[in-house]
Parts: sequence; structure tokens; C-alpha cells
Amino acid sequence: MTRHSLSEGWVLRAVPGPQVPPEIVDRAVPATVPGCVHTDLLAAGFIPDPYLDDNETALAWIGRTDWVYETTFDRPAGDADRVDLACAGLDTVATVTLNGAEVGRTENMHRGHRFDVTSALRPGANTLTVRLDSPYRYAEAHRDRLGDRPNAYPEPFNFIRKTACNFGWDWGPTVVTAGIWQDIALDAWSTARLATVRPLVTVAGGVGRVELRVEVEHAAEEPVTVRAEVAGVAAEAVVAAGQRTAALTVEVRDPALWWPRGYGDQPLHPLAVTLHAADGRKLDAWSRRIGFRTVRLDTAPDEHGSAFALHVNDVPVFVRGVNWIPDDAFPNRVTRQRLAERFDQAAGANINLLRVWGGGRYESEDFYELADERGLLVQQDFLFACAAYPEEEPFGSEVEAEAREQVTRLAAHPSLVLWTGNNENIWGWRDWDWQEPLAGRTWGRGYYLDLLPRIVAELDPTRPYWPGSPWSGWSDGSGWSDGSGSEEIHPNDPAHGTTHIWDVWNTDDYTKYREYVPRFVAEFGYQAPPAYATLRRAISDDPLAHDSPGMAHHQKAIGGDAKLQRGLDAHLPPPVDFDEWHYFTQLNQARAIQLGVEHFRSHRPVCAGTIVWQLNDCWPVTSWSAIDGDGRRKPLWYALRRAYADRLLTVQPRDGGLALVAVNETGRPWRAPATVTRLTLDGEARAKTTYDLDVPAYASVTLELPADLARPEEARRELLVAEAGQGVERAFWFFAEDRDIPWPVADHEATAELFDGGVRVRVTARTILRDLALFPDRLDPAAEVDDALITLLPGESTTFTVRAPRPFDVTALTIRPVLRTVN
Repeated sequence: MTRHSLSEGWVLRAVPGPQVPPEIVDRAVPATVPGCVHTDLLAAGFIPDPYLDDNETALAWIGRTDWVYETTFDRPAGDADRVDLACAGLDTVATVTLNGAEVGRTENMHRGHRFDVTSALRPGANTLTVRLDSPYRYAEAHRDRLGDRPNAYPEPFNFIRKTACNFGWDWGPTVVTAGIWQDIALDAWSTARLATVRPLVTVAGGVGRVELRVEVEHAAEEPVTVRAEVAGVAAEAVVAAGQRTAALTVEVRDPALWWPRGYGDQPLHPLAVTLHAADGRKLDAWSRRIGFRTVRLDTAPDEHGSAFALHVNDVPVFVRGVNWIPDDAFPNRVTRQRLAERFDQAAGANINLLRVWGGGRYESEDFYELADERGLLVQQDFLFACAAYPEEEPFGSEVEAEAREQVTRLAAHPSLVLWTGNNENIWGWRDWDWQEPLAGRTWGRGYYLDLLPRIVAELDPTRPYWPGSPWSGWSDGSGWSDGSGSEEIHPNDPAHGTTHIWDVWNTDDYTKYREYVPRFVAEFGYQAPPAYATLRRAISDDPLAHDSPGMAHHQKAIGGDAKLQRGLDAHLPPPVDFDEWHYFTQLNQARAIQLGVEHFRSHRPVCAGTIVWQLNDCWPVTSWSAIDGDGRRKPLWYALRRAYADRLLTVQPRDGGLALVAVNETGRPWRAPATVTRLTLDGEARAKTTYDLDVPAYASVTLELPADLARPEEARRELLVAEAGQGVERAFWFFAEDRDIPWPVADHEATAELFDGGVRVRVTARTILRDLALFPDRLDPAAEVDDALITLLPGESTTFTVRAPRPFDVTALTIRPVLRTVN
């Protein structure tokens, strides 16, 4: 098969309508393919950047407009039996015509389409047109036909198979896109082609087994041969004339196993599949890199409820995860390099799992290949989120086709360890007052508890499936009913399956995390604004204030600022200006999530994983992310790095007192002396104890603190410090909130020293310095610092390393507002 790319020569036009601005009418706009309308109009200068100020609001007309993409190309040379137009992704409601003749229609962004255009092609120039109808008109028409269904936002995203968060979310802009968002090409082929290749990779008894399921499409009725090779071992099978499928197995003895990051290496083995004609000619080829590993999900009932624990190669893996949303609302801007930067940031924060959230999109091959290479596990949601979804046609057939395509596409990736049916929809049906307005109409249950588990069982039995996030299963510990009469547990019961904890952000203080001992926390989060440089690039407010118009527009959560203020009031002194508000809200986010993660990890193995909401952002916004929309690390990132460390020391409340908990997430025992000291703010030791830590591999140990440590003489003026030697972050426990502590005015010495590529800033404390942080992006948007939120006791020093591509006034690194501390 020969592929001819059709990525060049496209122009874009708006179909006339009253909402189309006059300057756009009848204009041919150069179009980038793959791409979308928004980025093409932006590149041509017809619209302002949707991510700046409140520009997004003025661009709502784009999603209510029909668009036409058009290009011309020459017919490929040669005498192929068939020529197909292969569309990897059209967004979304498309009519495709070639030389004026309709060749196909689509209405699903999440799957590819292939059209036989052999007879429609003509010698010389050919004209290809893709008309994309308004997503709003399509979705609203199906909503009106089928009856409305509840959802979390006043948008019809549940009535179209399109990225849901294009319609806005509580962290995302409303930019309802249209475009040829993935590759489009002509495939010229003869005799037969490989339609699908699905490798099922398992390991047992020291033998790696690759069971290949191959589907062949014929243009001529003659036998063909499929050959497969991996790790020097080959197999082949003949597909007889009139048959479409082949099964063949390749066995590799003693393969090097693929492991999650932190548990071992990630060896990947090229798997090559070729298709040959009866005379030996190679007709088609397919290749991927695979990894040999096993994965299972333990959901057995126990004395605490029922488990939810991932095992890879028969080793239980404590999930140190984050939720992943689309890294940009416009997918053509998410390059492999950009993904690699995000993955490196994730690994740098000791993260081992990314959950691809159900309101986004199935990610690119680059995404899953990078996860394979870096050992980052992937939990993959099917694309349903926060809404009741219709199961009638055309949605039932589209969902099935989409799921089959994506399960087949992703089956080769060892990083993918879990399929999930939806995000919060079963919980929504149970608790969000959906049942009365639904009045018996379909809402998606048939997808999550019937269709999707059947597809996964048929096409990818090597991986577990779980019906929802959250989902607590049935009383027999199974993910879905087997007809045995077991009862369905409340879908967000922390004692079973997975749970989402959102009362903390919405209504309660973050210390409430300590009231939960969940089996697996799949979502929990706390907000903060993005980096200062990100705000200044995106928002032109002057002065910048927490409630200025641009800031308000870039806060999408209902009541978000009030919730941020509630958190500040509970813990920190009142901020005196915007700079302090910015630092304190970022600090509060970091503290909230660090407290939650350390608490959940301290209950290992009852709790078997945490997935923080969220790693990344798709634009500049106040949100729950650790990496903001411009790719900058918020203080939360540094807190995650500490809380997700392989070896964690933490002080936790237990049974009315305090305990030292040591968590060892390595394959070696952790043996070291540890000390816990009760100090005054001035650094005077008032009590001290020593322990000999002996923490087995992949385990935790809890040590009760004696009363003379756990009970301070002056709660507002004392703290605990726990230490366990080099390479382990020390832990602090303050007996009072910062707002109530009589902090000494910060007294310190700070010096800045240039070196090739950056500056070293050394800070020596004369008084306690609480959560010392450096924000070099205020001086240069490209500057980064290696650490943040460091508490120094009197007499202690630390050195920050700042890297920047350009020189700047280094003395500004040593003063407010760049250098900050609570006191």
C-alpha cells in the first residue's frame, strides 16, 4: 500500500450566515491540515487569540457556523486496484465530496473513516471538499428529537460525539472547534491490505506470548499471507480467498519484562506485521513496539470493604497518579515535544500514572508511545463525562464503532493498564437529581455496564475494565453484575472501588481529607491561579487583582474565588495585596494536596492509589492543575514531588495523638535512624525521640509518638520536625494554623551568584522562614527554579538554582515579591 498525504493546499471558507462577521464572508483563508478553524483564523489575523482576556466570548459564533475546507491534488500515479480516502479524524459533522460527488459523511470526532474513491478520481487535478456543519446545530437537533438529558453545564455536549470540554468546563474555555484534526491521505493498494492488527500480549511461566488478530480487506479474491516477527521469532498464517481474518501467535522465551517507572526498566520490542500476495509481493505493513508485562486488578472483598489495587507483573503498584486533560483546546498545537515536556514534568514529580479523563479525547500515538518509553501507566476513560448520554441511534452505533476502533488501536501499548467506562455519570444518576428529569429515558448505563465491558472482553481481555470513575462495584466485589443477585454499592463509597472527593473543594476545609480512608482516590483537587508570567501574558487588567475582569473571566469554577477565600481564611493571615494573594492561594493549593496525598499514602495498603485532579491545563486559567496553561510549574508541582516521593516521612494524627508514618515505595527495605523533635519557633528543642526505621519493600510503618512530643506546651509557638537522613525530605507538623501563629518577622540573608546558564540564590535564616519560595518568572517568563516551599529553621540555609536563557537583575531574586515566605 502506498500513502499519499493530502496535508497541503487547503483553504477554508465560512458558509454565509447572519452570525458570520463581514470580514470573513467570502474570504478564502489558508488552512493548516491537521488543524482547526480557530487556529487558521488566528494565523490569518481574522480573530484575536481566544485565550487572552475575554476574547473567547466574542468568538462563540465560530461554533455556530458551517465551514468548508477545500484542496486540489493530482491523482496518484500507478494502477492500484483501490484508492481510499483515509480520514483519521474529522471534527465532527462532515460531508466529504470529491469532484462534486459525495463520497461519505461522518458525525464522530473520536473515530476514523475510510471511503473508496477509486471511481470518483479523475486524471489530473481533483478537488476534495470537506463541509463541517455547526456542532451546535447537530447537537441541539438531536437533543430536541430525543429529549434533553441532565449534564453539568448548559451546553449540549452529550448529544454529539465530540470532545466534551470544547463546550467549556469549570477549567476550560468554550471554543467549539471544527476542522480536519488528524491526518488525511489517499491510500492506493492492490490485492489486499491490513485493515486492523490487534496484538494481545501476555506473559506466563517465563514465556511472552503475542496473539495477533488480523483483519484483511481484499480487492481481489486470492489468498494472502500474514507474517509477524518480534524479538527474532516469527510466525505466519494464510488468509484464504473470501476470508477476512487471521490469528497467529508468536512466543518469546524469557523476555525482559516491561515495568512501571520506579519498579524496573521499560524494554520495548519492535513487532512487525507484513501482508504478502501469493507470489511473495509485500502488499502492506504495520509495526509497533510492545512490552511484555501482565496487569490485573484486585477487587476482592476484605475487612475494610473491597480492594481496588493494580498489580503489574504480580507486584502491587501504589498508584501515584494525576488526571490528564487535553493539553490544548486545539489539538494540532500539541506536538510530541510538548507531550514529552509534560511527561518529563510528571516523572519529575514522582508520578507513575496518568488518567486520560473522559471529557477529553483519546490521545495521539505520540502520547501512548511516550508513556511506554517512560514507564508511565495510563488509565483510559471512554469518552463520557458529567452528563446523561442517549443510547438511541445514531449514538449507539457510533459509540460501538468508536470503542472498537480505540480498543484495537491502543491494545499494543504496555503503558495502558485500565479501561474505565465513564467519568462521574453513574454517580450523577445516583446523586445529582437526574432521575426525575430523565423520566425513564436512556442515560448511558447500557454503555458502561453492557456494551463497553463486552467490547473490552472481546477485543482486549489482557486488561481490566471498570465501569466508571467513581464506581464501587457490586457486593460480590465484581465490577458489574453477573446475575448472581449481588447488590450494587453506592458508586462513590470510599470503602469500595474508586472514589472522588469533591466536598473538600466545594464545601469543606482540606483537613477533611483525613476523615477518609478510601480504597483508591481517583479524583481530588484544590485550585490556585497560574504562574504570574502566565497571568500577565493572558490578562491585560491594570491593575491586576483577584477580582479584576480578566481574572474573573479566567476563573471558570462556580464560586471559585469564594472557595479560594474560604481556604485562605481557614489557614493563612489576610493577604495585604495581590502579590500576597497570589502566593497564598498557590501555597494553599500545594498544602491541601500534599496533606491529602500524605494522609492517603499513610494508610497504605488499605488505600492503593491516588489520582490528583489535575496535572495540566489547556489554557491560562485559575484551576486545579500543577502545570499551568503555559507549561509553568505551580508550587503544587513541588509539593507533589515531595508527597509522591519513593520514601515518604510524614506526621499524621492517629487515635487522638500523633504518629510518625514511613512509607517505602521501593523494592528494597528502608532501614535508617529517624528523629522527631518538638521545637519552638526560635529553634529551641523541648523534646526529642529516636526510632530505628525498618520498613519493608512496598510497605508502610506507623510509629506512635510519645505524649511529650504530641502535646505541646504552647501550641501557637511550637512545631515538630521529623528527619530520617540524607535523601529523604523531612516532615513538619505545626500545632496551629499560620493565621494564629505569632510569627517572627522574617530575618534572613539572601545572596545571588551568577553561573553559566543561571543564578544560585542562597538564603540563610536568622528566624524561622515558613514555606520559602522563589518566583523568577516575575523577572523573566522563561526562568525556572529547582525547588519551592522550603521551611528553614533559625541558622539553616538553602540554595535555589534559577535557570534562565537571558541575564536579568539578579538582586531582584532576593527581595519581595520574587522571594516570598509566609512570615
